[in-house]
Amino acid sequence: MKSYRKTLVAAAATTALTAGLLLTQTGTGSAATSAADSAPSGIKTVSSGWSIPWGLSWLPDGSALITERDSYLVYKLTQSGTRTKVGTVPNVVTTGGEGGLLGIAVSPNWNSDHAVYLMHTASDGNRVARMTYDGSSLSGYKALVTGIKKNKYHNGGRLKFGPDGYLYATTGEAQTPDLAQDKNSLNGKILRMTTDGKPAPGNPFGTLVYSYGHRNPQGITWDPQGRLWEAEFGDSKYDELNLIEAGKNYGWPICEGECSTSGMTSPKRQWPTGDASPSGVTYADGAMYLAALRGERLWRIPVDGTSAGTPKAYYTSSYGRLRTVETVPGKNTLWLSTTNADNNGGEPDGADKVFQVELK
Repeated sequence: MKSYRKTLVAAAATTALTAGLLLTQTGTGSAATSAADSAPSGIKTVSSGWSIPWGLSWLPDGSALITERDSYLVYKLTQSGTRTKVGTVPNVVTTGGEGGLLGIAVSPNWNSDHAVYLMHTASDGNRVARMTYDGSSLSGYKALVTGIKKNKYHNGGRLKFGPDGYLYATTGEAQTPDLAQDKNSLNGKILRMTTDGKPAPGNPFGTLVYSYGHRNPQGITWDPQGRLWEAEFGDSKYDELNLIEAGKNYGWPICEGECSTSGMTSPKRQWPTGDASPSGVTYADGAMYLAALRGERLWRIPVDGTSAGTPKAYYTSSYGRLRTVETVPGKNTLWLSTTNADNNGGEPDGADKVFQVELK
């Protein structure tokens, strides 16, 4: 079966490289009429030989730091495709599922502080830590936020600095749904913190918690107006694209997808779980781009203000499980990575790739 699948993937990949678009499908949710300025027009491999690349964050020189979930390694990857190992993150453990070395965020002041932030699973739970990257190697280690419950699945794990200069992190509910509604818990939340791991000024509850009611929040990104968007794994019905606002309740476990319960916020878009299982999300040129694992496709969702338009799927089943998508700084281009070497992908170590997607 695996060899048959590889044959299909290879054939589909050839088509994708020349045509760009493989399949169009539509999600459900409120409509918007934003016009597209660009869309994926071509894709090429930047780097191969990866094993579950997970987090990606840009350095000022245009290269990226990328984590590998199960090896606990951090690499530097240049835009020309040169990959260099920069270090191993200490204190990381696996959960045998979705835990390990997850998100990474380069300090917006890296030229002066050389700080890099990482989210990972440790023996006592998930945590946010800070290390120093001097341009050649990682050193030092300081745990900033601990006490985030872990489980085999639903560990969240994304880290990203917002336009406000604060660090945001997504946490899963660790397969304990009630934690998502518990504002005293760090699980099932989006957290907002200072660079020392303290609650950021203006947080709605005076704690690290920025929003709650999340099942397994994954990618986060901001549009040009500074609005925060998030991609979230559903259970058995719907995955979600949410517009995040401080203090809002996003419904889990009372709601999955559209929610009519008073005090809870509905997603801007939702998909059957077989079409998405979204991980990374990024904004580029009028649209959100959402990388889908189980759905094995890249979704493009035009956004107009606070509304999300009709989703369109690209590269469906061409490259397998798509984990992370980030916009290349200063370019109308995306980097897109796979995690086919994970438990659900079933491919061997070294099977994963980082692609470059041109938007025209």
